[in-house]
Amino acid sequence: MDLKSLECFLILSRTGNFTRTAEQLHLTQPTVSKMVQKLEQQLGQNLVRRQPHGIALTEAGQHLAQTAAQMLAQWQQLEGQVNALSALERGTLKLGICPMVSPLAAPLLSAYRQRYPGITLDFYEDGGYGCEKALLNDRLAISFTALPTTHLGEFASQSLVRYPLWVCLPKGHPLADYPALDWATLARHPVIFYNEDFALTQWLTRLSQRAGVELNVVLRSAQWDFIGAMVEVGLGLTILPQPICERLPKGQLEFRPLSPALNWEIGLIWRQRLPLDAPAEAFLALAKTMMGQPATPA
Repeated sequence: MDLKSLECFLILSRTGNFTRTAEQLHLTQPTVSKMVQKLEQQLGQNLVRRQPHGIALTEAGQHLAQTAAQMLAQWQQLEGQVNALSALERGTLKLGICPMVSPLAAPLLSAYRQRYPGITLDFYEDGGYGCEKALLNDRLAISFTALPTTHLGEFASQSLVRYPLWVCLPKGHPLADYPALDWATLARHPVIFYNEDFALTQWLTRLSQRAGVELNVVLRSAQWDFIGAMVEVGLGLTILPQPICERLPKGQLEFRPLSPALNWEIGLIWRQRLPLDAPAEAFLALAKTMMGQPATPA
């Protein structure tokens, strides 16, 4: 029993007519009749009853039509899975990644390369906002960013993990006596931020403005280690995620939580109305496995 015969019988069950079935399959009517007769011989059952204006399915024919639909659907699903595996043997994943995320994503990137050595990783390195714009211009398939995104409604997203945000102070700074720091307190001191094309910078700026505070941003940089060094020599304060703070040199810096507490949420984003290709789908699945379950809002 071959798939072509099952497809033929399934279409016949829907059209109720040998001629229309033959037209749909681009076959002759005698060929369709022979295929049905072969099925009847294999099963030892009459599958159709010929009538003046078409055919009717016997009880055995009804069972076969139902089973044939399930078998053909399963075969199509299998073909899709096999084709997806084939697509992962070679190809390119255009991935956006921002400097703050790259140290945290390194184990994931390494695991992806080991699992799919035929896929070339083509990195686009920019701030989260810059990666969003690159996605909108179809230069990327998928990108890391801080959530929520700036371009609401444009992206589908998958939250991966979140970390608390800390205020980073030089050792002995007067604010180190505070158990937590609010926006109004930070407004009285110079602040060092990431560049404006970083999603985290835009988000923190929006939050402070909603609180009625305009931060005194005196310096900007795209490098978290350089920002830490500038804080260390007393050029200003900054706000960084916990894992970045833990990578800064110990001994010369102090850290305090924000009040109210804020979390930095890392996620992957892609165009909402465009399907992901096989390399991007595989990356998303691996990221969910390695970097945790979707986070809830902070």
